[in-house]
Amino acid sequence: MSEPTPYTPPSVWTWNKANGGRFANINRPIAGPTHEKDLPRGKHPFQLYSLATPNGVKVTIMLEELLALGHQGAEYDAWLIRINEGQQFSSGFVGANPNSKIPALLDYSATEPVRVFESGAILLYLAEKFGVYVPTDPAKRAECMSWLFWQMGSAPYLGGGFGHFYAYAPFKIEYAIDRFAMEVKRQMDVLNRRLAESQYVGGEEYTIADMAIWPWYGGMAKGQLYEGGEFLQVHEYTHVIRWADEIAKRPAVRRGRMVNRVMGPPETQLHERHAASDFDTQTQDKLKTTP
Repeated sequence: MSEPTPYTPPSVWTWNKANGGRFANINRPIAGPTHEKDLPRGKHPFQLYSLATPNGVKVTIMLEELLALGHQGAEYDAWLIRINEGQQFSSGFVGANPNSKIPALLDYSATEPVRVFESGAILLYLAEKFGVYVPTDPAKRAECMSWLFWQMGSAPYLGGGFGHFYAYAPFKIEYAIDRFAMEVKRQMDVLNRRLAESQYVGGEEYTIADMAIWPWYGGMAKGQLYEGGEFLQVHEYTHVIRWADEIAKRPAVRRGRMVNRVMGPPETQLHERHAASDFDTQTQDKLKTTP
C-alpha cells in the first residue's frame, strides 16, 4: 500500500464547502430548511416523498406489495424529491422528516396526519398497520426484526462507506476503499450463509426484511450498485444471487423499483405515481417528459 499524504487534523474542524465530491453542493453540517416550500398532496391516504435510491425503493416495493394483496387502503401518491437539487431541505420536507433524508411518508388516514421517516420505520409502520409481512410467531418475528435492523445498521458501510469512496469521492483513497470493501464482503458473506439455509432472509416467509435488504445487497449481488460487482467478486455469493433473482421476479417489486426513478432506461422510470394506471406506457411516456 502506498503511503498516504500526511494529514494532521486541526484543533477545530472547519466546514469546507467544496469538499464532498459529487454531493458537495448539498452536504452541510447543520440541519433545518434552506428554503420555504410546501409539499404537494394528492388524494390518497399515503403521501410518499422519495427518490428511487435503495432506501426509497424499499418503501415503494412495500406499498405495491400491499396493493397486490388487495389492501386498497394502501393507495398512495409518490412525489419525486430530487436530492441533488436540495429539495429535501424545503420547509415542507423538513417538517415531514427533520433529518432531511428520503423517504418520508405522511399518513392522512387517521384523524391527525402521522409522519413516518427512516425507511425501516416506514416498513414496520405499514406492516403493523395492515398486519402483513411481519410474522406473528414471536420467534419468527424476532428473526425478521433482527435482519431488518441488521440492514439498517450495515447499509451505511455499503452506501456511505464503500459506495462513496469507490464511486463518488473526488479522489481515490486506497485505505478507505480497502477498509470498506472488506466490510461489505464480510456482510455479503453473512447474508450468503443465511440464505444457504433459508429461502428468505427472515425464514421461509417473504417479509419486510427482504424488502429492506434486497435493494441494497441484492443490487450489489447483481452488479447494479456502483459498478463494483467485479471489484468485489459478487459472483461468489451464489445464495444471495438466487434470492435476489427470486425477489426481482415479483410483479410488485418490478413496479416498486420504477417509482420515483430518474436513472436508467426511460422505460424503467416512473417519476411520480398517483394511480396504478400510471404504470401504463402512455401515462409513463407523458411523465418522462416532465422536467
